[in-house]
Amino acid sequence: MSLVVGLMSGTSLDGVDAVLVDFSERPPRTLATFWLPYPDDIRRQALQLQAAGPDEIHRAAQLANALARCYAEAVRAALSVAGVAAAQVSAIGCHGQTIRHQPAAGYTVQLNNPALLAELSGIAVVADFRSRDIAAGGQGAPLVPAFHAAVFGDPGQHRVILNLGGIANLTDLNPGQPVRGFDCGPGNLLMDAWIERHQGRRYDDGGQWADRGQVLQDLLQRLLADPFFAADPPKSCGRDEFNSTWLDRQLAGNERAEDVQATLLALTAVTVSAAIGRWCGKPQAVFVCGGGARNQALMARLQEHLPDCRVAGTDFLGQPADWVEAMAFAWLAWRTLRGEPGNLADVTGARGPRILGAIYPR
Repeated sequence: MSLVVGLMSGTSLDGVDAVLVDFSERPPRTLATFWLPYPDDIRRQALQLQAAGPDEIHRAAQLANALARCYAEAVRAALSVAGVAAAQVSAIGCHGQTIRHQPAAGYTVQLNNPALLAELSGIAVVADFRSRDIAAGGQGAPLVPAFHAAVFGDPGQHRVILNLGGIANLTDLNPGQPVRGFDCGPGNLLMDAWIERHQGRRYDDGGQWADRGQVLQDLLQRLLADPFFAADPPKSCGRDEFNSTWLDRQLAGNERAEDVQATLLALTAVTVSAAIGRWCGKPQAVFVCGGGARNQALMARLQEHLPDCRVAGTDFLGQPADWVEAMAFAWLAWRTLRGEPGNLADVTGARGPRILGAIYPR
């Protein structure tokens, strides 16, 4: 069987992306997609577990069970859209919900109960993709560059694939050169948190609110002074480094809210374009996936900062931007089932290629 479901719930904490992929074809073909928004209580609990608190072990275990039930619901919905039975599916590749990412301390935590997910779905589950890479000395992230190389690489064009999720990460696909990739810093997560604080909305649709503000250059420079941006790859980050508390420390307190939003959008555009310029040379095209690809203001700003290359969504390459990351974890699960490595040591800094993930049989 060549059908695999990929599940992704990222740092944006908006919900679960589910995609059913057929790996019998090249490139692999998406048969169905489904998005399940997180209930407010799951989102709130996940945010609370980003920091130390009472009874964490019990709270984390209960949230892992609730997440597994959400994941199972998303899988059932995706299979229903495709008219495919669970028995026809080889596996579910489930990333889980990151609540800690501390590769320097030797660990990463993605909440999930893959045994429960396998029980509820009747499908084998491949989970815990990042731990093996960290055990081998790597960052455990980003893991999607191997998939980007397999699906988006072109021998005739130097491309960068840019994922604008909660965190921004890129993959440099330069023909004849090793694949490179790393996290650039905040993608959408700070903008999302700021607009939710001030307007009660989960995200800035199209970047319209940011477009009404003015970039605060002094604030931008304070944000850019964070040492993560100047650090050499391999590197990865998450809410551990970039969060509302980190932002609040840089604010004077008298800024207009829309100006802060404009500055946060500029932060993402500046750090991404600087990373491309420093580490990727002069690509001919930057293809964007993730929720940020739908932020027209951000895409326009990226094009301004990268005038010599085309900036467009991965839709242009035949893969809708909203589903690329979930598809990547279906691909990683497919690699695991075949006994093939899923990481790129040049990207993560691991001692070598490793087969990623643990398999929970159906």
